[in-house]
Amino acid sequence: MTQTADLLVTGASGHLGRAVLNHLIGTLGVPAARIVATSRKPEDLGEWASRGVTVRKADYDDPATLSAAFSGVKRLVLISTDALDEPGKRLRQHKAAIEAADKAGVQHIVYTSLPDAETSAVSFAPDHAGTEAAIKASAIAGHTLLRNSWYSENVLHALPHALETGKWFTAAGNGGTSYVARDDLALAAATALAADFSGKRTLSLYGAKPWTVDEVAELARQATGKPLEVVQVSVDDLVRGMTGAGLPEPVARVFASFDAAAAAGNLAGSDAEFRALTGREPQSFEEWFARNAVPVLTQAG
Repeated sequence: MTQTADLLVTGASGHLGRAVLNHLIGTLGVPAARIVATSRKPEDLGEWASRGVTVRKADYDDPATLSAAFSGVKRLVLISTDALDEPGKRLRQHKAAIEAADKAGVQHIVYTSLPDAETSAVSFAPDHAGTEAAIKASAIAGHTLLRNSWYSENVLHALPHALETGKWFTAAGNGGTSYVARDDLALAAATALAADFSGKRTLSLYGAKPWTVDEVAELARQATGKPLEVVQVSVDDLVRGMTGAGLPEPVARVFASFDAAAAAGNLAGSDAEFRALTGREPQSFEEWFARNAVPVLTQAG
């Protein structure tokens, strides 16, 4: 019997999208014939097409492509876009996708959001809060809002440079971040997509425990043998430091808002809902750091 392609993953050519596809087929055993993978550049999805996945073009700025891409789909993962270059663009893109999904008869949306979306100090949190509101206001019967904590991978944005200079400037104070590996969040999204849950739920997905900047710095010192001083500064001073190093101010403010969110406790929480959804423990940050960060940090030095 021919299987219908009824499960869709947007942003399938990105890191998270590819990992979601891997978990759908490899971990969960979903037949490739049931899966649709979309991208603005479907030519980048040739590997998945060769494995039997249906590949379609979906451009959030071209509603016609969304209507065609979502045709026949019952459940989809809406991976938040990276359009942060223009205020309001990301939310417009998400709303266009939600409207197209609604018109196509999609029955359940899984959306990758952010903890404390309504109140988080992260500068782009309003995009997530607005997207969540649009999903709830739509006629789509069910949704799973995955409020994903910070990727473990994000520590590699600042840490290599900090080790080079010997100083890690931060505005996070003693606030902790419950880092969780991108691959774990991909498993969560794949699980929610493939599930038969048809209601409405919001899940906050965190790693096992919150880590302060001082604690991450200690891991780095032990791994590399390099000195690393954590220097606490204000958010404004952090922005000034980054702009002085050549970063455009809007970008600097986005990065500084991550520290502000950690200081406010927006990125710290329990892994209970991750475990309940996936039936697994998230990879510990120590294990992830040893396997992924240490090779990068030691190679760089």
